[in-house]
Amino acid sequence: MNQDELKALVGQAALQYVVPGEIVGVGTGSTVNKFIDALASMKDRIAGAVSSSVASTARLQALHIRVFDANDVDQISVYIDGADEIDPAGHMIKGGGAALTREKIVAAQSTRFICIADESKLVTTLGAFPVPVEVIPMAARRIERQFAAMGGTAKVRMKDGVPLVTDNGQCILDVSGLAIKDPLAFESEVNQWPGVVTVGVFAHQKAAVCLLGTPSGVKTLTF
Repeated sequence: MNQDELKALVGQAALQYVVPGEIVGVGTGSTVNKFIDALASMKDRIAGAVSSSVASTARLQALHIRVFDANDVDQISVYIDGADEIDPAGHMIKGGGAALTREKIVAAQSTRFICIADESKLVTTLGAFPVPVEVIPMAARRIERQFAAMGGTAKVRMKDGVPLVTDNGQCILDVSGLAIKDPLAFESEVNQWPGVVTVGVFAHQKAAVCLLGTPSGVKTLTF
């Protein structure tokens, strides 16, 4: 199977975690797009969705799935999203699609996080994938220096020759050169830096389950 087929496999497998009659939290990215497409098959059996990005909202609405504002919903039973990396404890790096802040908000609102990914995303230690950090632009250079002091190299993410602007109107630093041995401590520290909106390490909102696409089928990891 190619990577696209593996994504479709885990997207379909995630349907078993969707609770009929309730609102489902929906993440962002190419793997989640496969889940959204699969979710259309049971759209009449759910109340709707809370989405983590403008792009996912548009895809859900195109399939006639109702999208709720997060502020109009109390608790979400399950949140389905992908990961750029996931470790053996369920800690993740997310934000390759630039939606990390809203993803973390919906994850925090949800009882369970179900990660869907292909097996290339499973790593021993987080950090080979550059860590996305959403920041307020006026703080970007100072935060770059703080990461340099940790041994990392931070660069502003660009799109079409200019800094990428998130759905929240901010920019993203991608930080390479880190080996994150203690994801909980790392997330807590970086989130305290003035100017950081969200760091793309999901340790406080880690996965409860990971559905991992492999050539031999879906492997379920429980944390």
